[in-house]
Amino acid sequence: MLARILSAAVVGIEARLVEVQVDAAPGLPVTRTLGLPDKSIRESADRVFTAIHNCGFLFPSKRITINLAPADLPKAGSGFDLPVALGMLAAVLEEPCGVVALERYLWVGELTLEGAVRSVRGILPVALEARRRGMAGVVCAPGVAAEAAVVAGLEARVAHTLQEAWAFLRGKADLPRALPPVESDERLGRRSKSPPDLADVKGQAMGRRALEIAAAGEHNLLFVGPPGAGKTMLARRLPGILPPLSNEEALTVSCLYSVAGLMPPGAGLIRAAPFRAPHHTATPVAIAGGGPHVRPGELSLACHGVLFLDELPEFQRGTLETLRQPLEDGSIRIDRARGSVQYPSRFLLAAAMNPCPCGLHGDPRRACACSPPQVTRYRNRVSGPLLDRMDLQVWVPVLSAEDLMGSRRGEPSAAVRERVLRARRRQNERGGVSNGRLDRKELDERVPLDPASRRLLSDAITRFGLSARAYDRILRMALTISDLEEAPVRAGHIAEAIQYRVLDREAAGAPVA
Repeated sequence: MLARILSAAVVGIEARLVEVQVDAAPGLPVTRTLGLPDKSIRESADRVFTAIHNCGFLFPSKRITINLAPADLPKAGSGFDLPVALGMLAAVLEEPCGVVALERYLWVGELTLEGAVRSVRGILPVALEARRRGMAGVVCAPGVAAEAAVVAGLEARVAHTLQEAWAFLRGKADLPRALPPVESDERLGRRSKSPPDLADVKGQAMGRRALEIAAAGEHNLLFVGPPGAGKTMLARRLPGILPPLSNEEALTVSCLYSVAGLMPPGAGLIRAAPFRAPHHTATPVAIAGGGPHVRPGELSLACHGVLFLDELPEFQRGTLETLRQPLEDGSIRIDRARGSVQYPSRFLLAAAMNPCPCGLHGDPRRACACSPPQVTRYRNRVSGPLLDRMDLQVWVPVLSAEDLMGSRRGEPSAAVRERVLRARRRQNERGGVSNGRLDRKELDERVPLDPASRRLLSDAITRFGLSARAYDRILRMALTISDLEEAPVRAGHIAEAIQYRVLDREAAGAPVA
């Protein structure tokens, strides 16, 4: 008998419908799986047979053929265990599946040898595909049912065991429906619901101003300074002044974390901008994504949030070069022999670095022990094209004793965040694109230059040898500064933007655009 049941395969952050076809015929007890299955799916036959027997089903020996259609779509993972097991039972026991299997639900889950249903990655894209096709819902494991339930208008049915799923398939019993979880604003990767506050930062007025501009216009940011000056402390407070994610952004980020298997149990849509801070020993695959079973890397997990690279020159040169294309395009494409996967990667890049190997170049208190060739080699670990993509390049000086020991607290993140939100609203009213993502045509329309501004830019380009990319980024920053002040772009905004591109002083050792 031939049985059919519906499931889905996840490609990138999207799910594609897969029809699991199972045919049971007289003959030697052999099982074949067709339709471009990977090793994990080919291994599932033994796991499924054992689960069926341990659940108490009388399963006669037959020749079983399993086809996962469409045949040209690569399939991977253990999520097909549940639909394959149900298809086997329906085909061998000659039980009709009916519309519950074929029209109403997608079935996804891994089976243990005892027949329990376990969670798999990527249930949120599967639920979105079910809704797109007008289906009633998905049947999945209890561990991910709440994740699927966040999709409005969709049923997330919870199957604890194979027996429960089989009874529901035949219409003999009902499965409980999961409720959508209460969404929280908890920051990813942090135990505390409140990110670090800017009020904890003493001094560093220019660094704080740079954070505000970066958050308001989505501008990439580089802090340069001696060890202990506060570069990392500043960067880690950037998420606290970012606006919450829109519904579309939250859905994209949640799908990425679902596919990566990083969604917290029982969590709803991720509403807070993610903050990712990989160690400098991270490999290119960890940063860009990929691996034997392709998964999103840090570039994608930081989507619509912050990717923070501390000790920037300590990263492998090849690893850093993977940032260049995603910074321009907002996505990354991973090509493999079995196909290509594209992940969104629209992130704000924040980085920190010392000015030299010992870190004391430009420190007025202590002398630098590095020779000029050592300083040059250290700075050259970060390519010029990558530095050119850093909108704000800010020197973070060592705090004076008065600032360090003073009791005066800085402006809290809440106050800065309000200004950032107002600036973002102005950008939304102009078309919904943040200033840091504007192209040249949009810049020309939105940043009319008066004679004084033109003179400033002309002098800066001639004196500092700014590139065309640096010129565009100066205009974008000037527009953001004007948005923060809720005023038209003036020469003062241009001048402030220029100083973030030409901050380098020979004494400080910061890079020039």
